[in-house]
Amino acid sequence: MKSFSHILCEAEAKRVGASPLTEISPDLSVKEAYHVQLETIEAKVRAGDTVVGKKIGLTSKAMQSLFGINEPDYGHLLKSMKLFNGTSIQTIKVMQPKVEGEIAFLLQDDLYGSKITVDDVMNATQFIIPAIEIVDSRIAEWKIKLADTIADNASSGLFLLGDNLFDPSSISLPEITLQVRKNGTLVSKGTGSDVLGNPASCVAWLAERMSAHGTGLKAGEIILSGALSEAVNARPGDRFEADFGKLGKVYTHFEE
Repeated sequence: MKSFSHILCEAEAKRVGASPLTEISPDLSVKEAYHVQLETIEAKVRAGDTVVGKKIGLTSKAMQSLFGINEPDYGHLLKSMKLFNGTSIQTIKVMQPKVEGEIAFLLQDDLYGSKITVDDVMNATQFIIPAIEIVDSRIAEWKIKLADTIADNASSGLFLLGDNLFDPSSISLPEITLQVRKNGTLVSKGTGSDVLGNPASCVAWLAERMSAHGTGLKAGEIILSGALSEAVNARPGDRFEADFGKLGKVYTHFEE
């Protein structure tokens, strides 16, 4: 029988969604799902890719209620997933893309420990950067349960960082505003307070979670802290603008 990691990698290579892993194995646990995620990431690193950071998902109360959980999940960011602001996205690079606006943290110090505060996160952060994450799923029709999305690297796809880098001390993260426009029409909006009250709280959660596994977060890593508003479906030809107010705009479009 193929491993779950192999199933997901094969789905990605063929661009044909796989059956939900939780249908194949209804007892698949969160712990086992993270092992599947790590197996896939390690395979991609052996093939020449590089881990450049982490992403946090399921940060809103609505999404946590949907999955019946009370905490976020996380995935790995790879060098191959990183794009420059304004980059067009080739259809072959995605399967079932959705667009989210997020706040990215570029760390200058390690974050490790059991009681990490928002101040700890801000002090360890070199720059705050506006970002777009393209979430995607190797599971057919996004028919996912919690273990499915975790195993699938928290439904990661691609990400784009904005052009501007901001000193953390100059930003009130809860007050950041976001407006997402699709083909010129406002389709989604939110604020920094919509993700656990503060995007830095999400990073603190992740640092504590990773520390429990003996790793923590490392200097130089990029951390995507979670969507400030709902994900928006994307199709070939769609153009997106994520407007973060004073932090500037992040753009992308999907090639036809």
